[in-house]
Amino acid sequence: MGMTPDGRPVPPPHADERTMLESWLEFHRATLPLKCAGLDDRQVRQASVAPSTMTLLGLVQHLAEVERNWFQRVFAGQDIPPVYEAQKGDGFILAPDRGIDEALADWRAEVARSRELTATASLDDSGTLSEREAGFVGDQGVSLRWILVHMIEEYARHNGHADLLRERIDGVTGA
Repeated sequence: MGMTPDGRPVPPPHADERTMLESWLEFHRATLPLKCAGLDDRQVRQASVAPSTMTLLGLVQHLAEVERNWFQRVFAGQDIPPVYEAQKGDGFILAPDRGIDEALADWRAEVARSRELTATASLDDSGTLSEREAGFVGDQGVSLRWILVHMIEEYARHNGHADLLRERIDGVTGA
């Protein structure tokens, strides 16, 4: 597998479906901490423009929640609380005593757990959505394939937000 100049794994140009899905998810996972690299606590708490309150720190926390929700709750059927329990599960609210190092450690732990839970699963294995989520999807069951595609788009969308936030903070642009 190739690497970008900044150290992210480049998805293979030809691979089976599972390898392709997992490789693109790993690429987007590797992009998130890169967007936060070299910034101090004040900078990762800086919002883009009013009225948005989105921050890089909030995005890292949010994606820890997203990993937990889709892989542990939905796919594995575990009944576990949010990573940041007081925040009702979205992760965007910042706590004064939690900085980027702690948030990245939480996120990495959630990613590791996600990998463990899916390592031997088939793309056709299914998880169960809540009734509320099923109302949006049209079915209470979703395959691991569906979850992986959803996670790729979730990371891609939020990495786009991270691009804009990072550029606002210090002018750094790029993948």
